[in-house]
Amino acid sequence: MSSLLESGGLTDAEALRRLTDDGPNAVPAAPPATLAARVLAQLRDPMILLLGAAFVVVLALGDVPDASIIAIVVLVNTAIGVVQERRAEQAMAALGRMAAPRAHVLRDGRVSDIEAIGLVRGDVVRLEAGDVVPADLTADEAVGLEVDESSMTGESVPVGRTVGEELLSGTVITKGRGWGVVVRTGAESGLGRIAALIATTRTEQTPLQARLRRLSRQLVVATAAISFLVLLLSVLRGVAFGDSLILAVSLAVAAIPESLPAVVSVALALGAHRMAKQSAIVRWLPAVETLGSVTVLASDKTGTLTEGRMSVQRIWAPDGVAESTLLRDVVLCNDARLTGSETDRTLIGEPMEAALLLAAANKGIEAVELRDRWTRVDEVPFESQSRHMVTVDRATDGTTLEVVKGAPEVVLSMLPEDAERSLGATVAEELAGSGFRVLAVAQRSWCPPQERPESLVLVGLIGIADPPRADAAAVVADCRDAGIRTVLITGDHPATAGAIASDVGILEAGADGEVMDGAAVDRGEHVEAADRVHVYARTRPEQKVDIIEALKARGHIVAMTGDGVNDGPALRRADIGVAMGKRGTEVARQAADVVLADDNLRTLVTAVGEGRRVYANIRTFLRYGLSGGLAEVLVLLLGPFLGIPFPLGAGQILWINMLTHGVPGVAFGGEPLDQRDMRHPSPSPERSVLGGGLVRQIVASGVLIAAVSLAAGLLAQNQGWHVQSAVFLTLGAAQLGLALALRAPRRRWSLAGRGIELAVAIALLLQMAALWFAPLRGLLGTEVLEPRAQLVLLAMACLPGLAIAAGRLLGHLRRHRRVR
Repeated sequence: MSSLLESGGLTDAEALRRLTDDGPNAVPAAPPATLAARVLAQLRDPMILLLGAAFVVVLALGDVPDASIIAIVVLVNTAIGVVQERRAEQAMAALGRMAAPRAHVLRDGRVSDIEAIGLVRGDVVRLEAGDVVPADLTADEAVGLEVDESSMTGESVPVGRTVGEELLSGTVITKGRGWGVVVRTGAESGLGRIAALIATTRTEQTPLQARLRRLSRQLVVATAAISFLVLLLSVLRGVAFGDSLILAVSLAVAAIPESLPAVVSVALALGAHRMAKQSAIVRWLPAVETLGSVTVLASDKTGTLTEGRMSVQRIWAPDGVAESTLLRDVVLCNDARLTGSETDRTLIGEPMEAALLLAAANKGIEAVELRDRWTRVDEVPFESQSRHMVTVDRATDGTTLEVVKGAPEVVLSMLPEDAERSLGATVAEELAGSGFRVLAVAQRSWCPPQERPESLVLVGLIGIADPPRADAAAVVADCRDAGIRTVLITGDHPATAGAIASDVGILEAGADGEVMDGAAVDRGEHVEAADRVHVYARTRPEQKVDIIEALKARGHIVAMTGDGVNDGPALRRADIGVAMGKRGTEVARQAADVVLADDNLRTLVTAVGEGRRVYANIRTFLRYGLSGGLAEVLVLLLGPFLGIPFPLGAGQILWINMLTHGVPGVAFGGEPLDQRDMRHPSPSPERSVLGGGLVRQIVASGVLIAAVSLAAGLLAQNQGWHVQSAVFLTLGAAQLGLALALRAPRRRWSLAGRGIELAVAIALLLQMAALWFAPLRGLLGTEVLEPRAQLVLLAMACLPGLAIAAGRLLGHLRRHRRVR
């Protein structure tokens, strides 16, 4: 034992003093935003700014009720965004507490189990196989110590560490034991420095944000032109300038879907809530929609496409050698341990050696039973330079068994040159070419007084791999059906990466798709080949960032999955960073926008569906809201030319807008996913949110609603009904009918998920109340219509919705016939 260990470590008092001076051993994270900052972030939305401008004008004109309506929309939108953002942060904090590492520290002469956050410089920490290194350490004692540094370097093979060498925080002890002295903690540790590099606030716009900003600019220009035209026409007709200005501003508010920010926030919040139920925790609310726009999924291999554990996949033994002999030998020549019952085993030690024990146990060969009959009398530990391990065991009857296990080229070179050695080399090459990590096993045995044989005998070969997840191929296929290309980025050998990619369908037989290694990325070959390469092997952390950049330069929306510290920069640079919650490092979770609590890529596909659901619902609302706004504009512009001088008053327009956009509009945010949206690619981010024929649909719907509303006005003149009341009722009810026509398809009848129907019913009752309730009639300038008139006008209002619903049904039938 070293003098440092004999000293008994730091005292509790000294540790407390250092903790006070240096701070906790925690990965630095961005400070939480203040409430004021959260509110200001919500208010910077362009649609909210547009509403704010309208609010100021309306308030300056003395129209307090209309200003109040706008203010309520702004407040509701802001509250929803702030609350959801805070809920996401709390969920992430809870996840972080669950994954908090612990450490065995020597203090006051005794070893205590404490949270790693309490470690300080100078602490002496005990390390054993399976432990996570809790801070940057210098090894003070090391016995066969090996460390898995894949989370920091991406290297999948454990490396040996000896006295005086450093062990980085966040890495995992896979073999041996030792003691280490803490030299750096928190932000000064290797893990902390990387975390600080990526602990920045995302500033890029999401595809939806970019589209809505473009739409906002277009709406501002169009609305200003229309409002000026209405103001001019109204003044020319002899209306007072003040009244004309109120009408123009009211029309501007009516032409803008002011409920859009609220609809977007509700849709995103509901999507985040549904994703959380599916084990996908959203750390950045707009990420919900961005997931729906993903065109490339850049996935790591271990634990995402694969099970994250080494497993024996192939066993080969030459003629005359039993498989049980081979398995016995790999159990004896092994330093790993299995604990627990047959149904719940825990693997301790180097992953490859643990996989050998598990394979033997599955064949009925238990390490504990073998150890009762065999005693190790000598050994040569595995070294990275020698690439093999030797053990000598003696049985109770005196038989001595020497086993050599290691790289095929090393072990086979120890055998005599004969046909068996040649055959073994051929089989080893075939297994390696198929993506397996290959071990060769040889032995010699004797029983004193026999002499130790000169030559080793080949016992067999074992092919080990991290097997694909059972549903990985189905997930890749679902992504392909949704227009998402899956790209594998890994630090593994090209043969291993290619084999996994072929197994899960990333590389399809006969299809285009290349495998590129990190050296080619360094040469810049990945830039031009970004659309062809499906597998990147032997990649370093900085190369992952280069690959992401090349894909984004091609116009792709990239989602990147990862779990290690080395994945942090790429997770931050991708449009959507997706971290694993169970096995992921804290740095990866902090860098990501979405955390998969179950580490299952299937959850990501579900999240993509939620993103597309959000985008589809927003487009549906735009079709609905802009159709109504266009209809109101057409009624006001065309009414005078048809002999209806004042088809609607300013208060009536705002009342219609509040009812039709407010209640049913927000309900559109909860509409279910149309499964057809998961069977084609998402639109290009460059395409307008009104693209794909939506403008044509808006014009058609708006013209139909305007036509029946103007017809209602003409009919009212002919029948002696109050004209404004007739137009008011028909225009509002026709927009509500359109909401029913634009519902997402339902698979079965159920009261659940009927938000649109309920919202339409409430809005229609309030619309009718404007004719029935005297105080509202006085406020809005409406009059009571006789029952027959109301029935006729409501029947007319149903016509646009029926026409739109019939058109959607015919379009669906035509598409269905083409598919068949």
